Amino acid sequence: MSGDKLNLVVLVGSVREGRFGPVVADWFTGRAVEHGAFSVELVDLAEYEVPMALPATPPAMHPELPRPDRMAGLTAKLAAADAVVVLTPDYNRSFPASLKAAIDWYHREWAAKAIGFVGYSGATGGVLAIEQLRQVFGELNAHAVREYVSFPRFYELFAADGTLHAPEGPEAAAKSMLDQLAWWGSVLHDARRDRPFAA
Repeated sequence: MSGDKLNLVVLVGSVREGRFGPVVADWFTGRAVEHGAFSVELVDLAEYEVPMALPATPPAMHPELPRPDRMAGLTAKLAAADAVVVLTPDYNRSFPASLKAAIDWYHREWAAKAIGFVGYSGATGGVLAIEQLRQVFGELNAHAVREYVSFPRFYELFAADGTLHAPEGPEAAAKSMLDQLAWWGSVLHDARRDRPFAA
């Protein structure tokens, strides 16, 4: 924790050319800072070269897994996080390969952490991707909170300057999710401190 605040990483999962993710991430990061319970860091996977080819030994079996030097910053930020909000689009009814690779390169860094989701896409608002990610993070011993934020037809919801035309609903959803992340993040932080998690 930074002082009395939880360390929250907002993870942008898409690296696609022309992606809308940074706009959504900027909006959500603002809400997270305003919430007041978190020290917030925006982490964009497009700024890291995460190999798609995974190591021969799974991270679950090799906690001190050597990773490429270019991943060092990402590793440090995920390790220090008390909670992570994964921001994902919906690609063909699932989440991006870039995000899955980033998840699979780690294990201990996810364990006993609170996870939230912000989704965006055409019709579904990223909900299909979010539901699959819940299963993935469950396997990693992370706790995904119930509430989430979803932007169906995101291209109709945001103005050119990145603000929302009708912010009330998304802001309420974001607050509910952040409230849950603050509670679970604090509980899990204390539990990890008092009794280190053993996967």
